[in-house]
Amino acid sequence: MSVTQNTGTQMLLSGSWQVDPVHTVVEFRVRHMMIATVKGRFRDFDGAIVPNEVPSVAGTIRVGSLETLDASRDEHLRSPDFFDVERYPEITFVSNEIRLNGDDRGFLVPGELTIKGVTRPIVLDGEFRGSVVNPDGGERIAFALRGELDRTDFGLVWNQALETGGMFVGNTVELALEVSAVRVV
Repeated sequence: MSVTQNTGTQMLLSGSWQVDPVHTVVEFRVRHMMIATVKGRFRDFDGAIVPNEVPSVAGTIRVGSLETLDASRDEHLRSPDFFDVERYPEITFVSNEIRLNGDDRGFLVPGELTIKGVTRPIVLDGEFRGSVVNPDGGERIAFALRGELDRTDFGLVWNQALETGGMFVGNTVELALEVSAVRVV
């Protein structure tokens, strides 16, 4: 297996890539009771990068695959109080632009995120982690994406006031994706 470090973000634009869900992590973090952070992840998702004349990035998350390591919290998050999985089973992201930073590693992916039928712009900050040739000859790239959103902008408004002041759930949600993708063309 050989690793290439100098091809950088140009690899993203050099072919079509399919996200490998076995080697990719889609996580979120949100404040809990003003002092702690709850971390969760989605287990079922897919995504692709297609270079074309205008590069596109698209991904879909099946919300029912959400887990935070607490079954009752997961059930509450899937309920109409939050994601309302029965009515809105998927979260989608679509972008028609990848902005390279010129440093061979950094890039931005501005796009449209849809949660509960509400679409809002978001910019994901990317870092190219490298590329590798698998033993079978196939190519693989890896990159990290980070972003932040206000959950209330997407209709995720359930909350509860704390007796000591503040709210039970923070509004700012941090997104963290560690992506591994394989070349398909």
